[in-house]
Amino acid sequence: MRVLIVDDEPLARDELAYLLGQCEGVSAIAQAESIEEALGAMLEEPMDLIFLDIHLTNESGLSLAGKINKIKNPPMIIFATAYDDYAVKAFELNATDYVLKPFELERIQQAVKKAYGQYRNQQIGELEPSQLKDMGLQVLPIQMDERIYMLQVPEIIAIGIENGETTIYTKNMEYIIHEPLSALEKKVGGHPFLRVHRAFLINLKEIKEIQPWFNNTFQLTMSNGLKIPVSRSYMKDFKEIVGI
Repeated sequence: MRVLIVDDEPLARDELAYLLGQCEGVSAIAQAESIEEALGAMLEEPMDLIFLDIHLTNESGLSLAGKINKIKNPPMIIFATAYDDYAVKAFELNATDYVLKPFELERIQQAVKKAYGQYRNQQIGELEPSQLKDMGLQVLPIQMDERIYMLQVPEIIAIGIENGETTIYTKNMEYIIHEPLSALEKKVGGHPFLRVHRAFLINLKEIKEIQPWFNNTFQLTMSNGLKIPVSRSYMKDFKEIVGI
């Protein structure tokens, strides 16, 4: 994300820029000390996120937020201020978050993570259906033990079904649910996931070893040690994709 810091205090801008440099998802950081500079910076380069102080010299960050919201596809705004009196007004202006000074790295990272999630969702919403299919789902919500877990799809090693129960194998845990394998295949389907057996869907990137097996088939050893057979009906597709 391209981030713009708007604050009339140079030290506050520099401190925030330093903290933002340690946040995942931030690709560029610009600074402005006034509303005029901020609008000029946005004209030069579109911004995805603005950290905006409320009390600027003879100006109000709230008035800038009002102007920004009138822009087509406006950037997200996080108010960064020493005062908590304006929180309600800030969220009325569609603020993504409200961060108080003095800044703490963990709090800034939390705010950026929230904004980055919205940024990613907006990007996905702008993709064509064909692009979405190629991209695949990035986060998979699953229900287990009366809780909903948000699984990072790239961390899924394999999904298997046995005795009516579906197990999702990840790098750190196994999740047992009752959703059909075919439904999960549709959700996470597409590279790098591949069906290799009527009971198994695997992440190709997590294959550690391929062994010849019975009846000219293969047995796969996954990165977590899980053994998965490739059935004869899936051998042709598997060989072509893997390149063997």
